[in-house]
Amino acid sequence: MDESLKVFEEKMEKTLDNLMSEFATIRAGRANAAVLNKIMVDYYGTPTPIPQMANISVPEARILQIQPWDRSTLKAIEKAINTSELGIHPNNDGSIIRLVFPELTEDRRKELSKDVKKKGEAAKVALRNIRRDANDKIKKAEKNGELTEDDLKAAENDIQKMTDKYIGKVEKETEAKAKEIMTV
Repeated sequence: MDESLKVFEEKMEKTLDNLMSEFATIRAGRANAAVLNKIMVDYYGTPTPIPQMANISVPEARILQIQPWDRSTLKAIEKAINTSELGIHPNNDGSIIRLVFPELTEDRRKELSKDVKKKGEAAKVALRNIRRDANDKIKKAEKNGELTEDDLKAAENDIQKMTDKYIGKVEKETEAKAKEIMTV
């Protein structure tokens, strides 16, 4: 039974990883290269993420510098950034693109903080759904005679402990991200 519980733990781990990658794309006033991960550039007919076609550096706390390996893609990268939901106008000097992140207003910080909490809640719902699926699976196994009643109770207890552990991690990460956003 431990093997099938591993599958559910892996699903919970993936849920946490997904939440962390979503948090990485939320900008908190500081330059973070992860905000470019989801922006796709039309690179010779293929949608390509910016990090796969350029060197990205952070020369200052609020500036991202994008240096494409192929200079002919500068305009395409600039266009992709302009049409994205990033809300930052790129500065193109002919060889590199600079993104200057403005200081966030108090209202925008509160909005982002709410968004972070929403994403955290969604992750907790996903974890509870995984718990429900795991419980359904072990109850079915008990019904089919593969598990004793004692084994069922022990497995339910293990699943609950695992769920509580991951929900605690989600809450901790959500609080940390919300605090980071609200820090001026």
